[in-house]
Amino acid sequence: MERRAPIALWRLSRPSQLGLIALVYALGVAMAYGRGHGATAGPVRVGFGLAALLPVAASVHYANEYADVETDALTDRTRFSGGSGALVETDLPRAVALRAGIAAGGLGLAAVGLGVAAAAVGLADGPLLTPPAAVLLAGILVVGWQYSVGPLRLAWNGLGAATNALLGGAALPLYGFAVAAGAVTAEAALATLPFAVVVFVNLLETTWPDRRADAAVGKRTLAARWSAARLRAAYALGGAAAALAAAALAGRVLPPLVTGATLLPLVGLAPGYRRFTRRDEPLPAVATMVALAAATTAAWALGALGVGPGA
Repeated sequence: MERRAPIALWRLSRPSQLGLIALVYALGVAMAYGRGHGATAGPVRVGFGLAALLPVAASVHYANEYADVETDALTDRTRFSGGSGALVETDLPRAVALRAGIAAGGLGLAAVGLGVAAAAVGLADGPLLTPPAAVLLAGILVVGWQYSVGPLRLAWNGLGAATNALLGGAALPLYGFAVAAGAVTAEAALATLPFAVVVFVNLLETTWPDRRADAAVGKRTLAARWSAARLRAAYALGGAAAALAAAALAGRVLPPLVTGATLLPLVGLAPGYRRFTRRDEPLPAVATMVALAAATTAAWALGALGVGPGA
């Protein structure tokens, strides 16, 4: 067990997803600078914000792996579904993931406390985490655990896709914004809407291959509860809603460069709709989500540098 545990813990943390989380955090930071709110946020504050976020994200992943061990043992895992498979493949006790989740969550909360108190203990001229950022990060940890474990077990009760959209699509970039800007604005919240909708669509796609295994253990995701026709309708409506939101927010909320960077990747949902529920390998919505995060991060950053129309 001693040899297996470190490798398993690394896999259970889902490193590729941690990388995506870092990208979405960067999106929020770039949005703050692009809106002119990040002038006082130097690399130390931004770096500390990321350092506090990663153990929180890992804690949520560990909790999910702990809760999903039965369904992960039954499903056919793909690159983007079925969990890491580390507990199943190593035959380690599921309690390993639970203990790791508690430890990582404690580390994240300690970082929140240190970030808020940094000025008081003389570590910085001001808090490394402003109160809005600290509240968002603590909320991500609490709701992220409730996504998988009791008493709410949101993912097991049909609310997983909506919860993931709220956390990964809205709260996470807003946390990055709050780290850099020191506050959360209404415009920033609205700017996350297209991405949050795409995160919802992505969850429809990535839970589809696990639908039979989930249903067998009582995990009632939308993919396990809804018909294929209803899921496809939700997928199509989600893609349309993301595009309409981007168009509606163009101008005052989304600068022209960001609007273009939002709309262009959404084209990837068209082939996704054609293959959704017909193939068990998730890809188009995942690729669209990643491309959207990368493109809009770059667009906001270019705006902060004064590049592009409307910058």
